[in-house]
Amino acid sequence: MQQTGVAPVDSAAHNAGGAWWLWPLVLVAGVAQALSLAWPWGGQPLWWLQLAALAAFVYAILQAPTPRRAGFMGWLFATSWLCGTFWWLFISMHTYGGLAAPLAVAAVLGLAAFLGGYYAIVVWLFRKRLPENRLHAAFFFAALWLIAELARGQWWTGFPWGAIGYAHVEGPLTGLARYVGVYGMCFAAAFIAASIAMWRSEDSSNQKWWIAVAGVLMVFGGLASQRKTELNAIDARHLSKPMSLALMQGQIPQDEKFQPGSGIPMALDWYAGRLREATAQLVVAPETAIPLLPKQLPTGYMEAVTERYTKDAGEQALLVGIPLGNFSDGYTNSVYGFAPGQGKPYQYDKHHLVPFGEFIPPFFRWFTEMMNIPLGDFNRGHIGQASFLWKGERIAPNICYEDLFGEELGARFVDPAAAPTFMVNLSNIGWFGDSVAIDQHLAISRLRTLEFERPMVRATNTGATAVIDHRGQVTHRLENDKRGVLLAEVRGVNGPVTPFAWWVGRLGLWPLWGLALVMAVVLGIRRKGR
Repeated sequence: MQQTGVAPVDSAAHNAGGAWWLWPLVLVAGVAQALSLAWPWGGQPLWWLQLAALAAFVYAILQAPTPRRAGFMGWLFATSWLCGTFWWLFISMHTYGGLAAPLAVAAVLGLAAFLGGYYAIVVWLFRKRLPENRLHAAFFFAALWLIAELARGQWWTGFPWGAIGYAHVEGPLTGLARYVGVYGMCFAAAFIAASIAMWRSEDSSNQKWWIAVAGVLMVFGGLASQRKTELNAIDARHLSKPMSLALMQGQIPQDEKFQPGSGIPMALDWYAGRLREATAQLVVAPETAIPLLPKQLPTGYMEAVTERYTKDAGEQALLVGIPLGNFSDGYTNSVYGFAPGQGKPYQYDKHHLVPFGEFIPPFFRWFTEMMNIPLGDFNRGHIGQASFLWKGERIAPNICYEDLFGEELGARFVDPAAAPTFMVNLSNIGWFGDSVAIDQHLAISRLRTLEFERPMVRATNTGATAVIDHRGQVTHRLENDKRGVLLAEVRGVNGPVTPFAWWVGRLGLWPLWGLALVMAVVLGIRRKGR
């Protein structure tokens, strides 16, 4: 064994099931990685905790007696991490959907266990083809981890919520976002964590190894610092004049939101009053703020609400969430936009639909029928829909968890001359109560602003209603679970698109797939016999 090699497993230290302490270590590490995405006691992401958690996990699988045992540890780690990340799905299914608590728990565990299978496979392969050289081993782990993250984010419509890159909205890896996006940050974080895990105090090359790892961190930190300096320098050239905002947060109780005798009249009355009173240049009401189809609204309601936003000499524009369509053509979860001088309302239709919420996957109707949730099969809007034009700004709406898919938002940046100057997210996270889902979603939006270097404006039913600038910083925020209107300002960016926006808009995530697969194959083949 070379001195630069990965430490072999000491079989004498293991019984048939492996050292007992590895199992609680794996579970605790999984929960810690979930907490790193949004710390429950403050909501902030903790990049250092994510690295520590994943490093502890890699250390554990290196001690596993067999690749199969390591693969099972990978599944256990991923299942605990993912359960700890999106446990709040229980609230939507049980509290609001009426699904029995044991079944709701089983559903969350089942989803996490299924997605955890991706990580079990790549961890088994990592141990099966573990390179002796530590540098090769760290890159091999990072490539395989990236493959698992990409698969989870794209297969079966994709559910990438909780990808480890979101823990790095702040910290030394933020400078990578504009070049490689959140998945590239996942690769970097996995490489660093694996490097930490392979530290060996008895290794004579240890000093050189840690100098190299520290150098990588310094380079990443330098990129982040340099980009912040550059962004501050270009503000005067590319930032537009401030646009005043009024962002609505209706706090309509989720269990009443679609009830004809309570939530619907409450929403119609509250939003109508606030929309008529608003004086900001851009007014935004969240996803399904108007919970009825236009033809179902009281006579004259929409005309009365939008009158001030359609006057030729007006100075205000409106974006509002509303369902559209009919029985014969199908329905869409949409945004209506009104601005002075328009011939007809602007319309954005949600493209990336939520499984079980906006479409029912094949063979799962039996499951949705067990819940009392207003489900339906919505039509999909197309990728790369036109922006809403207002006062020289190109405003790109997205709905709910669509901002989780940067590769789809990137389609709007293919033509730099038509690229959005800022983005608007209209959401309803009320399905998940006052849980950490709100802060996790805010971190997701912040990561998108780092990737595209465009601000993101958020209007939600219960939170987080906020404004994020082009540097990923939250400049204004309304308290969660509070009915009110956030008065704020945003400055659009009309400058060059980022490298990430350029390549992801044209090629999607295929470059990362190709890089990860080639690296994994080459490093796996180069492994020497043990």
